[in-house]
Amino acid sequence: MDVKTCRKCGRLFNYLSGPPICSACKDELEKKFAQVKEYIRENPRASMKEISEENDVPQQQLQQWVREERLEFTSDSPIQMTCESCGTRIQTGRFCESCKGKMASGLTNAFKKDEPKPVEKPKKKDGNHMRFMNKD
Repeated sequence: MDVKTCRKCGRLFNYLSGPPICSACKDELEKKFAQVKEYIRENPRASMKEISEENDVPQQQLQQWVREERLEFTSDSPIQMTCESCGTRIQTGRFCESCKGKMASGLTNAFKKDEPKPVEKPKKKDGNHMRFMNKD
């Protein structure tokens, strides 16, 4: 456990994980998230700027929630999100379904164990060589 300074309010707090903000600021951020989610539900055609201004939330925070797949926009929304890999239009997240599938199969193949090669048995030699007998 670390002691850090909250980047929003400046108070010291015990840092466990996630963004370096105190629990009070996290709670406030979660309330803003619920407010934004409700606003989008009531105003599906609102732009990113409108959502930001009406809810007093920075656009960067809205984009972060979208990239984390916490917020999703409808296909007819004026907000355009693009796949970071191929540039296809998406409603939420960082990558389209096709690119996610390619990355997942690439990771699976990367961690796939190679099948062991069969061990060749030594060929029997005809001829003179030493032989041992068991004495029991």
